[in-house]
Amino acid sequence: MPELPEVETIARGLAKRVTGDLIESVWLGQKREPLKSPAPEIAATLEHARIAAVRRMGKHIVFDLDRNGSKSTKAAQWIVHLGMTGRLQVCEPETEIAKHTHAILKLKSGRELRFVDPRRFGRLSVAQTGDFDAAGVEPLEVDLDRFITLFRGRKTPIKSALLNQKLLRGVGNIYADESLFRSNLRPRRRASTIPRDQLEKLLLAIREVLKEAIALGGSSISDYVNSEGEEGFFQLQHRVYARESEPCLVCKTPIKRIVIAGRSSHYCPKCQK
Repeated sequence: MPELPEVETIARGLAKRVTGDLIESVWLGQKREPLKSPAPEIAATLEHARIAAVRRMGKHIVFDLDRNGSKSTKAAQWIVHLGMTGRLQVCEPETEIAKHTHAILKLKSGRELRFVDPRRFGRLSVAQTGDFDAAGVEPLEVDLDRFITLFRGRKTPIKSALLNQKLLRGVGNIYADESLFRSNLRPRRRASTIPRDQLEKLLLAIREVLKEAIALGGSSISDYVNSEGEEGFFQLQHRVYARESEPCLVCKTPIKRIVIAGRSSHYCPKCQK
């Protein structure tokens, strides 16, 4: 599933390509799973709206819409969650429509913005501006005291806490493993037992890992590509994720893989305590 760096990369790419464009018409497929809002509501909100901005909120891509030219002058938002295999593609109209295409937005520029999702775990919805708010706090913006408060008294493993989107937005499996390695914390370490200085180190590691991943366009493990169909390169920098039995890049101890709450976790048994 795309995590914060992948979603940020896609949002930035889309912002460069479609900001200011006008949505002339909308086609939605017959599959119900991708539609979190009713199809007529999505179509009515998007048609004749101008894309004022594209940004990331947690793992969601938010299109801010200016509807001065539509029947309703209220500003609105189109919210896209990519799920596991969702993609947003800017295409020329003559481009072959991929199988599992669930939405096509025809733009005044002559291009089309298409949502493709083979596994249909992605979600499309609309909201009035200000109504949508992803749960949790942004890891690139949260201050240290707020970050420490998130984990105070929590008896769950720190890895599980990092994956809890109600606490922290966008930090998924890959970047939790990489951040815990850089901060020398084992994924099974109980969150409530981690002192302030180590939580500060963890926050710095999370920010460092996320910024590096964004700079490299995210991690392409299976289906992920950016808005231009290009893969990311941060997977070449992974220090523990998906490196089971390979030597630690610091101490040469074989990397271990364990399962926490149904998710694979990778760590170095010597470097991480």
